[in-house]
Amino acid sequence: MAARLPSWAWVSGLTVGATAAVIALAIQANHGSHPTAAVVEPRPSASASAGAAPRPHASADPKPPSEPVLPEQSGTGRRIVYSLGEKRVWLVDATGAATRTFTVWPGTTGPQPGRYSITLRKPAGTGSDGVGIEHIMYFTLTKTGVNVGFSNAIDGSSPPPANGMETAGIRLHKEDGAALWAFGAPATPVAVVQ
Repeated sequence: MAARLPSWAWVSGLTVGATAAVIALAIQANHGSHPTAAVVEPRPSASASAGAAPRPHASADPKPPSEPVLPEQSGTGRRIVYSLGEKRVWLVDATGAATRTFTVWPGTTGPQPGRYSITLRKPAGTGSDGVGIEHIMYFTLTKTGVNVGFSNAIDGSSPPPANGMETAGIRLHKEDGAALWAFGAPATPVAVVQ
């Protein structure tokens, strides 16, 4: 006659079997596709204000802002690239990679698109608008003979309105002025693009 197993043995066996089954299912689920929940905008309730605008929802997969792309046809090699339309400068190393980019404040007049180079550097001076400037690097003249160059205000301020005066200085933020000064030796190419 066969011996009967005690009830605790049956319960233990079933528990071990159930646990093994749950683990096996969990492993299979982890290797399968994972559904994502759709974002559903809540509908306004009857008590909601008629003039209330819907609030934007946060993206489930936020993307970092992309770095502005170096303009095509801006040359090759180590250079400074200035985009008139984007009001932006790129510092480009010898491999053609942009190492830094920043926005600028152009003057009331500026250079024509073309290829130039740094012709004169001055540590400090006074801009045609009367503002004390530093890190001055000239690279061309306007059609009317005004010097065009990069600089930053010594006090770090943005340029005031020109009040009808012709200014050709391209103003930079103070830290960007220091970076450009360190990068742009005499004869460094400057590519001006639209």
